[in-house]
Amino acid sequence: MEKMLCSRTLAELASGLKSREFSSEEIVRSALDAVKTRDGEVRAFLGVTPENALREAAESDARRAKGEEKSEWDGIPIGIKDNIAVKGERLSCASKLLAPVVSPYDATAILNLRKRGFIPFGRLNMDEFAMGSSCENSAFQKTANPHDTTRVPGGSSGGSAAAVAAGLVPAALGSDTGGSIRQPAAFCGVVGMKPTYGRVSRYGLVAFASSLDQIGPLANTVGDAAALLAATAGADKMDCTCLPDACDDYVRAALDGAAAPDLKGVRVGLPREYFASGCSTDVRKVLDRAIEQLKALGATPVEVSLPHTKYAVAVYYIVATAEASANLARFDGIRYGDRKDGADLIDGYFKSRGAGFGSEVKRRILLGTYVLSSGYYDAYYLRAQKVRTLIRKDFTEAFKSCDVMCAPVTPTVAFHFGEKSDPLQMYLSDIYTIALNLSGCCGLSLPAGTGESSMPVGVQLMAPELGEARLFKIAAALETALGK
Repeated sequence: MEKMLCSRTLAELASGLKSREFSSEEIVRSALDAVKTRDGEVRAFLGVTPENALREAAESDARRAKGEEKSEWDGIPIGIKDNIAVKGERLSCASKLLAPVVSPYDATAILNLRKRGFIPFGRLNMDEFAMGSSCENSAFQKTANPHDTTRVPGGSSGGSAAAVAAGLVPAALGSDTGGSIRQPAAFCGVVGMKPTYGRVSRYGLVAFASSLDQIGPLANTVGDAAALLAATAGADKMDCTCLPDACDDYVRAALDGAAAPDLKGVRVGLPREYFASGCSTDVRKVLDRAIEQLKALGATPVEVSLPHTKYAVAVYYIVATAEASANLARFDGIRYGDRKDGADLIDGYFKSRGAGFGSEVKRRILLGTYVLSSGYYDAYYLRAQKVRTLIRKDFTEAFKSCDVMCAPVTPTVAFHFGEKSDPLQMYLSDIYTIALNLSGCCGLSLPAGTGESSMPVGVQLMAPELGEARLFKIAAALETALGK
């Protein structure tokens, strides 16, 4: 059966638009049909605004007819995680508290997409305020893994990964705070990429943990992920943490890696702490095959060490919850959010936040408030920041001995709904991804095979800060060699 237009790669769609094989309107209608007919089981979308998408598609087709297209990507729809602002669209962060909120502006990442003619398409489900690893914490619905709907798609960008894997959209934007792009990408069998911290503006991204959050792409191929990052990355005066450095040619790097998959001279670091016990047998087998494939391409494996990795989960859940406590203080039903009337101002706060926030969000706010409180700040938060510095130094030191590092993305394949009801078990599902966010470096999850019950398994490649071009080139070479 011929693939629906919306399930093709960005490269295929760009080629078809250029040759007039089909129009932007036909792609958008294909996506709308796919959501209508196929999303009932997956439940990746919280909503779609057909009139907006079709209007932008018509505008794109008109530009192309005049030879005035904004880029080769002009007219292609991109799914958007529900914590990234799109003007005129709901911005709920999958929370009851923000259910009535409609964004009055576009995030910088969305503005950059529009400059190239991409069409923001729909609102994708997520764990509430990006707090979760399974997409079970959404206030509205649970998104399922397209490969087995009894299993989770991962989180918090589960809706974005599931939408791409199910062929509902050709690519999507997500956000990665502790693995929230890479982990669901691995679970759903798509490419997911976390850029260097500050490479993509966070203006218009609803903050969970400001020093960790980063917008990034989910796509079917490494080349598509490179194209989407190229479209969204760059300096931004609206975000003081956004890096001023010029972007490399990510698309060319991916094309070069795919066209000539030769990794002779490339040193691939294997962090010994990531290969200790804890990884399931089937995931380890896929990872070992990927490493053998890298060696066959000419790469040289090098053992490296990230000695403070054992503290990463603890450090993350102190730093992230502390920042969440501060960031979510504004959502009180008065300044932002759905308001519940109370006997007085304080009672109104309690009722609005009590009814609006889910249990996981409340848990993290309480933990974050505790570690920031008088008497505990030095013992927990300040100490965690010091250990974070040591983790960052570990990565800097390791990259002196290698060009990229290769590691698992997740300890297991996607688990079943309700399987990790214990919050601590859920937190440990991000054990291989958290340290990268603490370091600020970039990383990518690439589908590398299947494990238990034929579920996808991803392999994680990591590169130094601003090493995205290197990462894409090596990942594209491995992707080609694996036959993806």
